[in-house]
This record gives sequence, structure tokens and C-alpha cells, in this order.
Amino acid sequence: MSELKTASRRITDEVTSWPGVEAGPGKRGAFAFTVGSREIGHLHGDRAAHFSFPKPVWRELSEQGRIVDHPVFPGRQGPAARAIRSEADIADVIELLRLNYDRVVARHGLPHALTHD
Repeated sequence: MSELKTASRRITDEVTSWPGVEAGPGKRGAFAFTVGSREIGHLHGDRAAHFSFPKPVWRELSEQGRIVDHPVFPGRQGPAARAIRSEADIADVIELLRLNYDRVVARHGLPHALTHD
């Protein structure tokens, strides 16, 4: 018997398999993914993901239709949202989280505890 996983469970299982990623309660009832003290994005249940990107990255992702304005910051480049309605959305949310993960790790490295035995 196979168990159907929710969108948030599938996203969480993948993202927390990356070195240094922690997941848990975030602000305003969200479920946040962090690398060290830096948030790479968060989920609002199975329906939406929120991120923050540098403005040039935000513009590119917005032009591609991959993100929309964050509902709390309409018209502001940087904060972003992505609805989760389909398999393609789940896959893209994972890719968007990976984009932020790679950016954070490249700039700041992995958390200290992971770099020492």
C-alpha cells in the first residue's frame, strides 16, 4: 500500500535532504527552511511558498512566470510567492528553494557544525 504524501511533505522531504537545511516553525504560522540563520523560503501549508530573491533574480523569475508578488509586499521586487496547485508547482518550488540554497551556500558556506568533524 503506497502512502500519498502532501505537497508540503514532498517539498520538505526533498529540501531537508540537502546538507545544512533545517526546517521548522517560522513567522506568521509558516513552515520555514533555513541554512544556518538564513531563510531560503517557507511554506504556507500545501497551498503557497514564499521566498526572497535579489532584485535581478526576482525580475528574471517574474518575467518567466515562476513567481508573483508576495501578498504582504505587493509591487516590491525581492519578496515573492508561488502557488502550489500541481505537480509542476511542487517541482518548481523545490527548484526555487534550491536556487536560494545554492546562493546562500556559495556566499556564506554551510553552517559551522557541518564543516568540522
